[in-house]
Amino acid sequence: MLKNSKLKTIISLLGSLLVLLGVVLFIPIIVSTIYRDGLLKAYLIPAIFSLLMGLATRFKAREDDISPSTGMLVCALGWIVISMIGAIPFYLALDYSYIDTLFETVSGFTTTGITVFSGLSQMPKSILFWRCLIQWFGGLGFLTFFLVVTFRGQSGLFQLFTAESHKINMSRPVPNIFKTIKILWGIYIGFTVIEVLILKVLGLNFFDALTHSFTTLSTGGFSNYDQSIAYFKQAGYTYYQAIEYIIILFMTLGGINFLVHYKVLTGKISELWEGIEMKYFWGIIAGISSLIILDHYIQFPFAFVKLEEVIRKTLFQVVSVITTTGYATEDINSVFFPALAKQLLLILMLLGGCVGSTSGGIKLIRVAILNKLFKREIKKVYYPERAVLPVVVDKNVIPDSEIFRIVALVFGWLLLILIGGAITAIFSDLEPWNAFSGIFSALGNIGPFYFSVAKMQGLSDGIKITYIIAMLAGRLEILPIFVIFNKGAWRD
Repeated sequence: MLKNSKLKTIISLLGSLLVLLGVVLFIPIIVSTIYRDGLLKAYLIPAIFSLLMGLATRFKAREDDISPSTGMLVCALGWIVISMIGAIPFYLALDYSYIDTLFETVSGFTTTGITVFSGLSQMPKSILFWRCLIQWFGGLGFLTFFLVVTFRGQSGLFQLFTAESHKINMSRPVPNIFKTIKILWGIYIGFTVIEVLILKVLGLNFFDALTHSFTTLSTGGFSNYDQSIAYFKQAGYTYYQAIEYIIILFMTLGGINFLVHYKVLTGKISELWEGIEMKYFWGIIAGISSLIILDHYIQFPFAFVKLEEVIRKTLFQVVSVITTTGYATEDINSVFFPALAKQLLLILMLLGGCVGSTSGGIKLIRVAILNKLFKREIKKVYYPERAVLPVVVDKNVIPDSEIFRIVALVFGWLLLILIGGAITAIFSDLEPWNAFSGIFSALGNIGPFYFSVAKMQGLSDGIKITYIIAMLAGRLEILPIFVIFNKGAWRD
């Protein structure tokens, strides 16, 4: 019997997660049966394994008094374990190494969208479905889904929500954690259904409409085609422009705090533009898009490209990158995006979307707070020493503890970028610019990078493992991954 009650609680919760994953793995079995692709065993084996392991590791443990460190350990280990098992269908069905399939699975669950798979349109439907489904679950988080479907409403389990969710003193629409998560998942599912219906009307078959809706709202960016969203134009879809605009809309919805969606849906429309984070969000999209369009016409003043097309392609890519979705209608390596545009898109990879959204990156609210902190330090130069100069955001004073936390997170982000960029540069023949773009993409959970998918496929396993760690660290916002390696966090 385990004597350490913390370890007992961790193992018990991980067991419950594995049981849920085993049940979820039966969904692609249905898809495999419908399309008769002969891959039932590819899902049945990990499903049964996950169920048996989960049932064998469920103990009677206290879940009503979980500490922050326990929540972080469960969160980090949970994401690692579900990714390792979730990779098995890819490994059994496709001709890729386990590291490659684990890379793809982590990229899916973390909604990063970097892929090492090619020839997507020729892959079995159930594999494409599983690839997109894990991104959909990863959008709001597999642990929050676990809390909803298992009706685990104990107050202590809020630590799991806190550890997994992108937040900064994140508020709740209602006091009860279970009701809060139900509301967020209700909005998420509702938006997904609406997008499926619209894309279906615009000419996509149901499978493509469903899978692309999964990866739009989750800001994941996996597509069923190597050409990403550009496929629909190349394939001659009549309403490809409308398809692109609809995807822009739903990527934007995914990049906005879901608590803002709740407030808007309850009649507070002004929430879409009143908060400082929303002002940054709209301002950055408008400003960066304008600069890229201007840069395009400075570099190609006599290009015979319709203004609407330039605006659409630019807006699509800017929204795709700031929301960390990673879809493309134009390769970011192409000449359509000159040097300035490439630099601006790289900056957007670091920033990310709004807190409480499905986006990755540092988050715009933290950028806003750091900006105000910088301005405060300037004021301190000419204000009296005894002057009290708090950092105020949306009429709320940000406590020093939160500011220190943000500074620590940003430092951790930059440190991982430096380490990951150095490892990529040392163990590959990529140029420095390309090496940094790869780790930016992984850590920011973005998807696009400044070299080819074929080059990504050919990177060493060491670099891929580095990117796997970076994707997990970026999705869980650094701390949970580092907590695993801290002895003090494991003490009862």
